Amino acid sequence: MKINKEGYKIIGLTGLFCLAIWFLGYWLIDSFSGFMWFIAIFLLVFWFFVAAFFREPRRVQIHDDELVFSPCDGRVVVTEVVHEKEHIDCEMLQISIFMSITNVHINWFPVGGEIEYAKHHHGRFLVAWHPKSSNENERTTTVIRLKDGRKVLMRQIAGLIARRIVSYAKPGKRVRQNDRLGFIKFGSRVDILIPKDSELFVEIGDPVIGSQTPIARLKRKA
Repeated sequence: MKINKEGYKIIGLTGLFCLAIWFLGYWLIDSFSGFMWFIAIFLLVFWFFVAAFFREPRRVQIHDDELVFSPCDGRVVVTEVVHEKEHIDCEMLQISIFMSITNVHINWFPVGGEIEYAKHHHGRFLVAWHPKSSNENERTTTVIRLKDGRKVLMRQIAGLIARRIVSYAKPGKRVRQNDRLGFIKFGSRVDILIPKDSELFVEIGDPVIGSQTPIARLKRKA
């Protein structure tokens, strides 16, 4: 199992913490009893769970200028037209995907183009499926300008448990569709806002796979 680089430090510190807990228990109990076997197995399972959270699956990169791919693994929780006020300032179709703690937490660029805008916002840590989380939670906003001038906006949103968002997006950088955008550590949510005349492929409750599931088709410009 390949591990994403964002997890190296956390996995190492968690391993040291688990070893310290086990040695402390062994020193206090002063015997290798059945209870100590239980503690050892529990700590090992916990460490494997933390390591698995940072897993990086191998996925074939797909490129199609007409399609918008899911930027993350998870389940669709919102599909609605909203007025985007932060940068583009127009009505757009919003698709929100909730990532549970068991999902792969790598994020991918849903479209290719040039990064026009990238900003980190400090904020609250409401549960990720809360409607206000899009505008009030800790988050990053990335706007990608397509070859034809249209724009797609993506938000990485921290949740109740997620407290660390990593984004590799930098204004002026050209990116390919389904390249890695970043990582969100523990349960969280991703919003993607696309032109409102796009053809939507998903409904609320649908499971999606990051960089693999097409979630919409962009309407061709006349």
